[in-house]
Amino acid sequence: MTDPRAPSSSRDKPWLFRTYSGHSSAAESNRLYRTNLAKGQTGLSIAFDLPTQTGYDSDHPLAKGEVGKVGVPVCHIGDMMTLFEGIPLEKMNTSMTINAPAAWLLSLYIATAERQGAARTSLNGTTQNDVIKEYLSRGTHIFAPRPSLRLTADIIAFTYREVPKWNPINVCSYHLQEAGATPDQELAYALATAIAVLDTVRPRVPEADFPQVVGRISFFVNAGIRFVTELCKMRAFTRLWDEICCDRYGIEDEKLRRFRYGVQVNSLGLTEQQPENNVYRILLEMLSVVLSKDSRARAVQLPAWNEALGLPRPWDQQWSLRLQQIMAYETDLLDYGDIFDGATAIEAKVAELAQGAREEVARIDAMGGAVAAIESSYMKRRLVESNARRIAAIESGEQVVVGVNRWTETEPSPLTTGDGSILSVDPRAEGEQIERLRAFRAERDESAVAAALTALRTAAAEDRNVMDPSIACAHAGVTTGEWSQTLRDVWGEYRAPTGVSTSGSGIDGKALAALRNRVEAVSARLGRRVKILVGKPGLDGHSNGAEQIAVRARDVGMEVVYEGIRLTPAQIVNAALEESVHVVGLSILSGSHLPLIADILDRMRSAGLGDIPVVAGGIIPPEDERTLLAAGCARIYTPKDYDITRIMGDILDLLEG
Repeated sequence: MTDPRAPSSSRDKPWLFRTYSGHSSAAESNRLYRTNLAKGQTGLSIAFDLPTQTGYDSDHPLAKGEVGKVGVPVCHIGDMMTLFEGIPLEKMNTSMTINAPAAWLLSLYIATAERQGAARTSLNGTTQNDVIKEYLSRGTHIFAPRPSLRLTADIIAFTYREVPKWNPINVCSYHLQEAGATPDQELAYALATAIAVLDTVRPRVPEADFPQVVGRISFFVNAGIRFVTELCKMRAFTRLWDEICCDRYGIEDEKLRRFRYGVQVNSLGLTEQQPENNVYRILLEMLSVVLSKDSRARAVQLPAWNEALGLPRPWDQQWSLRLQQIMAYETDLLDYGDIFDGATAIEAKVAELAQGAREEVARIDAMGGAVAAIESSYMKRRLVESNARRIAAIESGEQVVVGVNRWTETEPSPLTTGDGSILSVDPRAEGEQIERLRAFRAERDESAVAAALTALRTAAAEDRNVMDPSIACAHAGVTTGEWSQTLRDVWGEYRAPTGVSTSGSGIDGKALAALRNRVEAVSARLGRRVKILVGKPGLDGHSNGAEQIAVRARDVGMEVVYEGIRLTPAQIVNAALEESVHVVGLSILSGSHLPLIADILDRMRSAGLGDIPVVAGGIIPPEDERTLLAAGCARIYTPKDYDITRIMGDILDLLEG
């Protein structure tokens, strides 16, 4: 019998090497992609900016300050063709991190390939297309869960026939972990999502084709720093997915039950303090998804060491790419079978995680499935509570983070000194993108646009697959905002539950007790309970930090106003006025902090609220911090400010003063 731990006669092929990237404009991103491919990257992973992710054109009022910040703006087929100029799509494996408008971006991609002369059947890649996790973590949803799942099903039903090598969905557990999920929650919520997707698509395809559809489902997973647990989680994923495919859906072909996944290692755990330590974290996290052959990732993308500081430079992305190449080509990792077969400690942990996930999936099934668990706020509430426990463990020192809550003494890092240690988006990029968009609109055939949008609206209203009408829209010159607005007119928009109203941190102690006493004293002086407005201006949907501030503020006795994500500056100032709040806290992680916070400060002064302190948190470089403080912000918090209890104390200091 062959020992799986002995070297094999031939090396396995390495996984796809990717870096998640895109910024400023289609032309700038194209230059970056071609540079990375020349350095040995073997697949593309496209980051879209927030207006594109939420279905707005670059000149929409809600897009102000957000264009090109966290990804590339793509408003129409001209942008998509520029993005892939000189990159033959029939030879490329492209992953697109896009969800609510995934059908539209895939349509633009297919139309671009057709204009390059490529057949649909030649295209290879992935659309993320998991909207369920958007209600729980990233917040880029547009429509309610049921029409959103219908769009996901349309893509799946279209691609398995027309674009057979395409992965129509990455069911994402990545963002669940960043929202606070424990390993068994991460397993359970991702698998419950996959079940909801398959249950939605099944009636939309011939029953004989359903096994083929199941075989196209893929996953996108997070790999955290708890190396052994993460490795076991991946082996549990493999086991559980096989069970679900076999027992729930009756899939007999073992190949169609295979757990296929890509991974990005955990960006949440990257630290602003001593950021050079992040290189070791990234390496260890990658090991957990490549060491075990039987559950090895098919594609890996690594963050850059300095992503807690801002946008990485091309050199930083190259460093992450070289790490993958060294692992694949210099080590003997790919020479062996699965080195963990027969390891009793590994098997015990896998069994423990799998059982916990089975029990949680059963609870969600009993509620009516993932959609019901979204609508009732069950999953969101559980994640908020889990995240509160994680943060409390870091604050107390129970969970050690080197350089953050232990061994904080440090020499200045030569990697972060001086100008240019992170990439800054040219402030002119937004205006230039808007000019290109308006020029594109001026030159297109408006009658063709109107006809294409009418066909799209009819298909959506009649519950027919929207993919063919969407591809026709792409060729006609329809824009991202027009495509999304057409479907908004049919299905409306959706604001997901925040999960904050009934959640608590579950922590106590002398520090919190002292703060509660201070809140009582300040409230008595003010004549009413201290009230804080926690606001999320702009299109940034990463609400984890805002949620934890809201939960902790309520824990210490403050009255909290938190209305969720995607608020305009006008809405935030109006809420501050109507609710008579004592302090406004703003959370922005998308890089749009300067224009949005300046707008809010101006509006507050105009509304006679200039004496109310405004504090802000986000990934804010030091020079921007100085600008915001000079503009009137009372406090700025960045990822280094992990102690939320101390932040609560700061806020009380402001009110006492």
